[in-house]
Amino acid sequence: MADSTSALALDKPRSPRRPAARRNNFELYSWVFMRISGLALVVLVLGHLFIMNILDGGVHRINFAFVAGRWSSPFWQFWDLSMLWLAQLHGGNGLRTIIDDYARKDNTRFWLKMLLYVAMAVILVLGTLVVFTFDPDIPAS
Repeated sequence: MADSTSALALDKPRSPRRPAARRNNFELYSWVFMRISGLALVVLVLGHLFIMNILDGGVHRINFAFVAGRWSSPFWQFWDLSMLWLAQLHGGNGLRTIIDDYARKDNTRFWLKMLLYVAMAVILVLGTLVVFTFDPDIPAS
């Protein structure tokens, strides 16, 4: 009679094994951040769409003067900046997870993540500069 343990043996996985990560809670915090930022983004984006597209005549009123008047208020600067930062960090975290799941080689994973982090930093810095340095008094050319 054959040994019962040999009948239950599983083949080794085809994907290469990665060394076990150090025990920290980064992935847990990342998971929690995705849930909280997702809820906040739903409120921010739906509020943005409602105000910009439905209230007071819709998209026909949106022009440079409208944006200048809106960004003269710290409330709207904070609203738009929060939407930018949360969307960028939420999307970047999702892409980081996808890279971890699908990039097989450590070298490929490293460079894809570096490209992602640089792109995120550039977009966050430029977007933040636009919101805080916006000049509504640009002379017409």
